[in-house]
Amino acid sequence: MVVKEAVKQHSNLKQPVLNMQGISKTFSSITVINNVKIELYPGEVHALMGENGAGKSTLMKILAGIHLPDNNGGEIYYKGQPVLWKDPIDARIKGISVIHQELNLSPNLTISENILMGTKFPRNGLGMIQWDKVHELAQKVLDSMGSNLNPRQLVSTLSVAQQQMVEIARALSFKAEVLIMDEPTASLTDKEITKLFEIIHDLKKQGVAIVYISHRMEEIFKISNRFTVLRDGEWIASGPIEETNPDHLVKLMVGRDLKDLFNRTNSSNQSFQKDVSPVLELRDVCDKKLVKNVSFKVYPGEIVGLAGLVGAGRTELVRAIFGASELSSGEIYVEGKSVKISSPIDAIANGIAHVPESRKEQGLFLSMSVKENILMSELKSHSKSGVVNWKEVNATADRYIKELSIKIASPDQPVSNLSGGNQQKAVIARWLSISPKVLLLDEPTRGVDIGAKTEIHKIVSKLADEGLAVLMISSELPEVLGISDRILVMSEGRLTGELSREEATQEKIMYLATRGE
Repeated sequence: MVVKEAVKQHSNLKQPVLNMQGISKTFSSITVINNVKIELYPGEVHALMGENGAGKSTLMKILAGIHLPDNNGGEIYYKGQPVLWKDPIDARIKGISVIHQELNLSPNLTISENILMGTKFPRNGLGMIQWDKVHELAQKVLDSMGSNLNPRQLVSTLSVAQQQMVEIARALSFKAEVLIMDEPTASLTDKEITKLFEIIHDLKKQGVAIVYISHRMEEIFKISNRFTVLRDGEWIASGPIEETNPDHLVKLMVGRDLKDLFNRTNSSNQSFQKDVSPVLELRDVCDKKLVKNVSFKVYPGEIVGLAGLVGAGRTELVRAIFGASELSSGEIYVEGKSVKISSPIDAIANGIAHVPESRKEQGLFLSMSVKENILMSELKSHSKSGVVNWKEVNATADRYIKELSIKIASPDQPVSNLSGGNQQKAVIARWLSISPKVLLLDEPTRGVDIGAKTEIHKIVSKLADEGLAVLMISSELPEVLGISDRILVMSEGRLTGELSREEATQEKIMYLATRGE
């Protein structure tokens, strides 16, 4: 195979800084990864690809010392020597650093304290911390990245992108030789992504080996040197990035061609606005921050895509419809009736459901089970005199788990242990349990793999075919074009245009998204 041969030729030119061979890991008799391998070379970005649940996170947790591989479950070589980290601190001290998708900073501390956390702070003869020297050391790390952040600033005052810079700085403070970046651009603007890529380029020059986990193909081909694909816990392929393409990578990841992935084609949107009354209607809706005089209608059985650039006001609009933020003026109608929505409780009572942008922070009860998350909105209907009928709960949860193909070991499994795609399906299942009339989706496939994205698209399309009115925000234009019956575009808080499925193109959407007021 060309890919395998390319790997062999590459390894003859340069020795890997880290080599994982035959790695296997089992949890509660379930094999999560089996006989997986990856080689990381200094000064290169290695894209680790695969669907959620493919084993990427488990492999990286073993690399970072969070998990140990199974007994006789493979070997790890670091700088040519066999290693087995005692714990994450041991791995970090040796030069293995991780920047998680969910940033792990202490917001009430300064940038300096966060960067140098885990190291010995300089002290004077009396044992007192020398804060000027602490800030000076942090400043040196920031300067090496070309960052203009003030090390004395509190992390709580930083944007997500700036916090990510602090995470990278902390990794570099330990003189990281292997840096794992998990979905680093998920919450960044295009400008911030450009800055991040500049930093990655500088790290490559310094000889740092970077593992880059992302579902964004454009990024993968822009900054990666090599790739490894995992599927169902198995190693599938590795090779130079220039010897593959997006279609090929998708086929390796999901086991089928890109053309087989979902594209909504069977909607009957020609009847919308002609024979049917709208389920949801907004008239001159304004909020107290950004949304200005927005009016539109959504019909039963219709998926309306809401497109626009970051800061256009899409999330603010959806939150206002759901009662999570306050309207300053305008009217909302559900099935032709004017409704007053002052809180999410009002929205739910009027048949409006909302899947928020951040499932972990706003959509899930991470310490609770899958079944509890799914039936959270309906536990009262399965209770009598304050006592929950768990037999009913289990039966109902099992039905939604089956209908939405949520992959779990058990309904009692903590929802925090699920992959991103399955977590998102659990959030959708919760709202389906209340039989909504309108479903508001805010970036429903952000941070999920291509296979899970396809499954979510099929679920949303099926719900629309059954008569649900869907309003969906997505920043991925191919997704908006692929699943929407109609597309609304926002810019600077205003609705700047409407496009039918037939006339919509990426160019037209971007034109409307950059029009401003």
